Amino acid sequence: MNQIRFVAIGDSFTEGVGDEDANGIPRGWADLVAQGWARSRGAEIEYANLAIRGKLAWPVVEEQLEPALALKPTHLSFNGGGNDMLRPATDVEHIADAFSRVLRRCDEEGVQLVILSGANPSAGLPLSSLIQRRGDLLSDAVISRIAHRPDVIRALNWPDRELSGAGYWAEDRLHMNARGHHRVAARVLRALGERVPDGWWSLPVVDTTPALRDASYYREHVLPWIKRRLTRTSSGDGRLPKFGDWITVEPTP
Repeated sequence: MNQIRFVAIGDSFTEGVGDEDANGIPRGWADLVAQGWARSRGAEIEYANLAIRGKLAWPVVEEQLEPALALKPTHLSFNGGGNDMLRPATDVEHIADAFSRVLRRCDEEGVQLVILSGANPSAGLPLSSLIQRRGDLLSDAVISRIAHRPDVIRALNWPDRELSGAGYWAEDRLHMNARGHHRVAARVLRALGERVPDGWWSLPVVDTTPALRDASYYREHVLPWIKRRLTRTSSGDGRLPKFGDWITVEPTP
């Protein structure tokens, strides 16, 4: 059986923000995929995750793609554009160009590409119709770039209406909770042709914390985001990848 070497690049979606452990360390769908993949194959796999929150699509490509390829992976996952959609000016085709760059470099290096679209958070956010429209356009643009490539593995979460429900999202309404990340991981594992652990498609709803009222929500989540835009800072400034080199994931139950 060939050794799987899986590296993930991206932003907070791939870093795992919203699915933190008791110490505040993000886990997320990519970690879960690594665990589920090893379990499905009954063999250890190598896993790295270079994703950093707050990154726009092109900075992800410019800062993470070549270090990821330098690790000599067998599989590379890429998602980007979620942060771009929240900016006042968004060039959807320019974002889609980033996906084309990743595809070209994976072809050149002989790496299997796994493309993801993010889940749709628009129902819970301000300017929901704008975010919905941009997300639809970006989803269509990315799919058009890989339409001629049936060999590219697709795990498309944007069209998943179930995943848009409030029960899959964290308190900030922008990042998925553990339940959401498990559903995304289930989709990736299915796309890879691997067995999905029981229950991952829809874990029970266990978070009984009441939703923040609008005033508290804006104070705790929206205003800090606006401040970062005004000061040209990012939530990812100064952060390092959580798994910048290979770790071994064992096929544990």
